[in-house]
Parts: sequence; C-alpha cells; structure tokens
Amino acid sequence: MARRLAFADAVLLPGGGDLSPARYDQDVASGDVYDVDDEQDAFDLAVARWALESGRPVLAICRGLQVANVCLGGSITAHMDNPHRSVVSDLDLSPGSALRSTVATDRLRISCYHHQSLDRLGSGLRSVALGADGTVEAVERDDASWFLGVQWHPEDTAAEDEAQARIFQAFVQAAA
Repeated sequence: MARRLAFADAVLLPGGGDLSPARYDQDVASGDVYDVDDEQDAFDLAVARWALESGRPVLAICRGLQVANVCLGGSITAHMDNPHRSVVSDLDLSPGSALRSTVATDRLRISCYHHQSLDRLGSGLRSVALGADGTVEAVERDDASWFLGVQWHPEDTAAEDEAQARIFQAFVQAAA
C-alpha cells in the first residue's frame, strides 16, 4: 500500500456501505447491516492504516470514520437503536477543538445518514462533538498529524454552508 499510495498528499476516507461487524469482532446481530463487501473493507482498512501510520492528513466521513476507528482498535455499534437516517440536526462543538476553530463556530447544522456509530474509540481518538442522543459525531486524533473524522456528511451542504465548506478547505490546506 505504501508503494501504491506514495504519491498521495492526503487521504479522504468516504462514506459507503457498512463495515462488516467481523472487522471489529462482533457477529452480525441485525438484518439492518447492509452492503458489506469484504474486499472493500480490506482495502479501506489498509488505506486507513497506511495514511494514519504515514502521518498523511486524513478526512474520514461516515463509514470512513468507522474504518479509521476500527483501524485504531476501536469498535462500532453495528445497528443503533435510533438510527440517524436522513437526520438534520444542530451539533455543539467542543471548546478548544480544532474542528470548532476550523469551522469558526460553536454550533453546526449537520446532515446525517447512518445506522452504525462509534462505540469504543480507537487509540488516540477523542470525541469533539456529541449528538443530542450521545452519539459521537466528530473525533480528532491526539498526535501531530491532521485528522478529522465526522459521522455526518459535510459534502451534502458544503455548497451553501460556509462552515461545512471550511472542513474541506482545511483538509486541502493540510494536504498542501
């Protein structure tokens, strides 16, 4: 993977189908787990591992956040009791977080579509935003590399929401 991706200045881990519960040592406990693709899981985990180990900037969105979390030894709730499917809500950001500084506000309107969520955080990750129901919606990493993981989809509203657009601007700047 290192040889194939050596050209990359940064890595975007996007959303997608569900990460197989077998990847975080759980059985598939719900018929709601969908679009599991073992080959895609293996590839995404390898890319995430390389990016995190190499110190490349990483923006992890929805499934991408779950992949990064599992890569760092965390776990996922395979199916939430109250899924966030087509949910738009307000989210308070942790004071002092890089995310809050990046978006230049203490509150964001977010657009979510997920039924899996972070359970145990991976090594070095810290929550910087919780949904009203306690769902971890954003994490940062404690080391020196640029990392932001969001459970929502900032791409859904970035064209009209400057705060969401700033997430992508910060990612591009970190890659430069």
